[in-house]
Amino acid sequence: MPSAKRSKIAAFGSAFPEQVLTNLDLEKIVDTSDQWISERTGIRERRKLRDNEQNSDIAAAAALQALERAGVSPMEVDCILGCTTTPDRWMPSLASAVQAKIGANNGATAYDVLTACAGWMTGLQAADAYVRAGVYKNVLVIGSEALSRFLNWKDRTTCVLFGDGAGASLVTPANVGDPGEILELIVHSDGRYGDILDLPGCGSQMPPSLAVLENNLQYIRMNGQEVYKHAVRNMVAVCEEALARRKLTVEQIDWFVPHQANIRIIETVGKKLNFPTEKVAINVHKYGNTSAATIPTCFDEYVQTGKIKRGDLVLMTTFGGGLTWAGGIVRW
Repeated sequence: MPSAKRSKIAAFGSAFPEQVLTNLDLEKIVDTSDQWISERTGIRERRKLRDNEQNSDIAAAAALQALERAGVSPMEVDCILGCTTTPDRWMPSLASAVQAKIGANNGATAYDVLTACAGWMTGLQAADAYVRAGVYKNVLVIGSEALSRFLNWKDRTTCVLFGDGAGASLVTPANVGDPGEILELIVHSDGRYGDILDLPGCGSQMPPSLAVLENNLQYIRMNGQEVYKHAVRNMVAVCEEALARRKLTVEQIDWFVPHQANIRIIETVGKKLNFPTEKVAINVHKYGNTSAATIPTCFDEYVQTGKIKRGDLVLMTTFGGGLTWAGGIVRW
């Protein structure tokens, strides 16, 4: 395939489990309250996979929706990037499981991107490079998480925050000015601070064992204050970097789609960038933090409801374990 001038997001797709877990439900599970959760996080409910459902189920559903909207068949997909921290199994990859479930049985490349909440934007950067270099034509980038499977339901500092969900995007070749054109993508990481947001057990460093289970090391751990500090500083900085590269101002941006971690981070980052509240896309109250799925699902929701319109400049940013953070601009 010849190289392309640019790449674009041809379409989005989203999928969430049907099971809703409200703050009132959590009051019955852990020492917390609806008021405590709402005031500190902005979250009122989140979605949770049932026991017979898998991450790959919602990932495949989101992928098929994106393909249908783009008018592309699964057999035309030549690369699938599964952006997740919670694959069905460590082997094979989530991307391979999705490939089988959507019927993309044409030998397409399929692998996972493991950068936590920054996963979808990291995958999007790779897809953009692949398409522009002429390596692939139709790249599925799927941010999908089953975080409920890795939460300690006795730890109110983490179990109230996260939810399950999937957002997919199809990246294809574009000419300059095409709808959905990806204008800028920047991804950074700093491994020195990896311990402030991690899942320590069940990897090769600490394989599954009785000791791992007894010490709850198979669950997500987070130093909330440190995460907040690094998230705000780095999300603001990468947004300013993306805007500077494209020689754009905040006033020229129509919509800001930040990672839906919690309302305090969203509001603080928005204020530091001087974004009017009405230009900030928010759905954290409905789904909680779905990690790699937050930006594609929120972007998709605002497109489907007619808030984000064709031609709008959309600034995106995210932050996650690694530590990893990213920023980008799309002209929808």
